[in-house]
This record gives sequence, C-alpha cells and structure tokens, in this order.
Amino acid sequence: MDRNQNDNANQPWERQALEHLLLENLKETRKARRWKAVFRVLTLLVLIAVVLEVFDVRLPGGSMSADKHTALVTLEGEISSSSMANASDINASLTAAFENEHSAGVVMRINSPGGSPVQAGMINDEIYRLRKLYPAKPFYVVVEDICASGGYYVAVAGDQILVDKASLVGSIGVIMEGFGFTGLMDKLGVTRRMITAGSNKGMMDPFSKENPKQVEMIKGMLDEIHQQFIAVVKAGRGDRLKDVPDLFSGRVWSGEQAIKIGLADGYGTVDSVARDIFKAPDVLDYTVKENFAERVAKRFGAEAGSAAGKALLRAPDLK
Repeated sequence: MDRNQNDNANQPWERQALEHLLLENLKETRKARRWKAVFRVLTLLVLIAVVLEVFDVRLPGGSMSADKHTALVTLEGEISSSSMANASDINASLTAAFENEHSAGVVMRINSPGGSPVQAGMINDEIYRLRKLYPAKPFYVVVEDICASGGYYVAVAGDQILVDKASLVGSIGVIMEGFGFTGLMDKLGVTRRMITAGSNKGMMDPFSKENPKQVEMIKGMLDEIHQQFIAVVKAGRGDRLKDVPDLFSGRVWSGEQAIKIGLADGYGTVDSVARDIFKAPDVLDYTVKENFAERVAKRFGAEAGSAAGKALLRAPDLK
C-alpha cells in the first residue's frame, strides 16, 4: 500500500519533467528551422548577385532616371576594339545618355593616351550625329590625367573641352611601331624563310631586313592619317586654335598651355559642369561596364594571342 502511494506521488513530477523536455526540444527544433530558412534566403541572394554580375543582367529601366540629371560617359584607357574604350560600347553609352529626355546634358570624362584611329573616328562621328539629333542638349568633355592623340580626336567633338592645369593634352600625330630581329638572327645563324604571293605581303616583317620602298609607303600612309586627324581637330576647334608652329607635331601640352593655344576652353570637372553649367548636380553614369565573364574571357582567351602580335608589329595608333 505504501509503495503504490509513493508511485502515485512521483507520477506528476516525472510527467512534468518529460513535458518540459519535449517542449524544449520543440523550441530548439523550431529555432533550427528558422535559422535554416534564413541561411537559405541569404544563399539565394548571394547566388542572384553572382548571376547578375557574371551575366550582366540588368533590370528594365535600370539605367534611366525620371529626374533631371547630368549624363556621364567615361572613356578610360587605350582606345581599341578589344578594350573597354571601344567604339561599340562608348557609342551605345552616348546614345542612351542623349536619348534620355531627363538628362540636362552629357559629359564625357576622358582619361586616355590614345589608340586606334578607326575606333576614335567612329566615336567622333557618333558624337556629331547625336549632337545634330539633340541640338538643345549640351555635350562637354572633361579631361582628367591625359587626353592625348586618339583621346583628343574624340574630345574635339565636344562643345567645350575642360581640363585640369596639369592635364596632358594634344599629341596630334600618328605612330606605327614594331621590332627588327635581323641582327640577332645573323649572330645566331638563323635564316628567315617566308614565301608570299605579292611583293608587299610581308611588309614590315620583324624577321626580314627593312625595305626602303616599303618604309616610304608606310610613311605616306601615316602622313595621310595624320592629315585626317588635323582636319578633324580644325573642324572641331575652329577659330579657337592659335597659330602655333608645332601644334600638330605630336607634342603633348599641359592643361594650362592647352587653354592658351586653343586646344582646351577652360578648367572644370564633371561635378562643376553638372552643378554650375547644366544646373543638374545629380550625375548618372551611362558607361557600359564590362562584366565578370567578359573580364575572365579576355584574360585567359584571345588577349594572350593579341598581346603577342602587338609586341611584334602594331597597327597605326593615334598616340
């Protein structure tokens, strides 16, 4: 009798302990599920961000603004079909900037030593086309560290060219460069074997002796491109150019000197143009950006072969 009474007295305590353990286990299970859900959401967000970066996915209207703003397009580095400063991307950026009815004006920020005369010419032509389509929309060029040769070829299409006093501006000339290895080959006893159909097919081959006739042909071609460059500069700058003897010699000028001889119009930055000239201090960048996949492809793909080719013989450059 006494034993049965003790068992009955202990049952409520055991039941309470069991219920407490079950309740705590349920709480821990629910907490674990909540954290698992949080981690899943975070993982999904990271994956979305990676996809957006790799494949350059853009939401509709992501580059547009319903408010008045200054449109910015940046031309950075060597102007080349294989670089970020290529005519296709730059022209697409310019078109979007001009077409947006809420852009008060367009600023092109240039920091380039030059590059392909073809790519620079295509950008220059597109700027004039857009300025004709949108005559009420001002287009200013702001020079940062350097705006030389092909970079300046592009800049002269602007209404105004603004610089820093220490910017490097000009270099209105054309260059074609390469290497010659014939002396080294003679010392090593190496003979060049090259068979062509056409007397000038192997022109400027770095492993063959220089041909004076071919050198004159190339000089004539460079002079022709140089005159085209000069004509573009004169058309863009007009009466602002001063009569300076070595203006078109390929010389580089400081920003302060460039203003004095008419290669530039004054001092300014992107912010000062947006704030003081366009009266639209909010700056929206329209520059087409290179995505992660493109950077990887360029680094490990065709760029390796392109760099090797350029080391031996370069096409004419505005540098």
